[in-house]
Amino acid sequence: MSIGKKVKIYMDFTKFRLSSLVLVSALSGYLFVGASDGLEITWLLLGGWLVTSASNGSNQIWERELDILMKRTGKRPLPAGTMGLNEALIVVTLCLLLGLWMLYQLNLGSMLLGLAAFISYVFIYTPMKRVTPWAVFVGAFPGAIPPMLGAVAGSDDFGLVPGVLFFVQFVWQFPHFWAIAWVAHKDYSAAGFKLLPSDKGPTKFTALQTIIYSTLMIPIGFLPYLYKISGVESMWILLVCNLFMVFLSIRLFIKMDIPSARKVMFSSYFYLMIVFLSLYANKQKRITSALAVQHTESIYLRSKTKNNYSLRAIAI
Repeated sequence: MSIGKKVKIYMDFTKFRLSSLVLVSALSGYLFVGASDGLEITWLLLGGWLVTSASNGSNQIWERELDILMKRTGKRPLPAGTMGLNEALIVVTLCLLLGLWMLYQLNLGSMLLGLAAFISYVFIYTPMKRVTPWAVFVGAFPGAIPPMLGAVAGSDDFGLVPGVLFFVQFVWQFPHFWAIAWVAHKDYSAAGFKLLPSDKGPTKFTALQTIIYSTLMIPIGFLPYLYKISGVESMWILLVCNLFMVFLSIRLFIKMDIPSARKVMFSSYFYLMIVFLSLYANKQKRITSALAVQHTESIYLRSKTKNNYSLRAIAI
């Protein structure tokens, strides 16, 4: 087998594209707290990617027999036979241990958050998917850890900022994931996954829940401004984004079709990137403004001191 094909198999096994979104969230949290060390960013990105890869790979090990039943997962490495179980276990173990070690280079809190995300995703959320729709609620916890982990990595503090970033991504996941479950309902049902709020599938109740949680994102979006973590500009951007998500959810409730659910799904991806980018940009603007004020005050004080010396010299 060529190296290129082997790399592709590993990328499919670790869900490389999904891992990339996780890294964006983690890096956003890191930058948001004002950290900017190049080596730390390297540890964060590599460590976060490896732990996420271990989680995704473990998920495929758990569900290797179920993946065969679904069109969207039937060609994954394990059900397709392009990767053996022992090899998969070795890859997961190496990724997890090396990833946790890298996160530990940042601080203990980062490593513990990475470990908590792995355990809750693999050993709680994954088996719950066939038992109860509450699995989505449980899965929202490891899903919301990346921006919090990034903030803790940059500040070494489980404070207000990591908590707010956690809640922003936590609530976002409900309309996002229910839209995915709506689009892939036939596949998920074939494997026995219960990922929509209603046990009857894509119903008005499911669409209504999407509206409720999209609406809940509105007050959550005010938290960075209310706690003076970010400024008024990002508050307005978050409000517009949240209202747009509510609009798409209402449209899903009215039309009750897959294209509408797909719009909620894809918009939610852009939502997260826009929200974190606006929060970071707005905070950087506030920092720059504060530095400019300090610089102006410093010049004024130096000028005032110089003038005082000149006046004293004249008086003498």
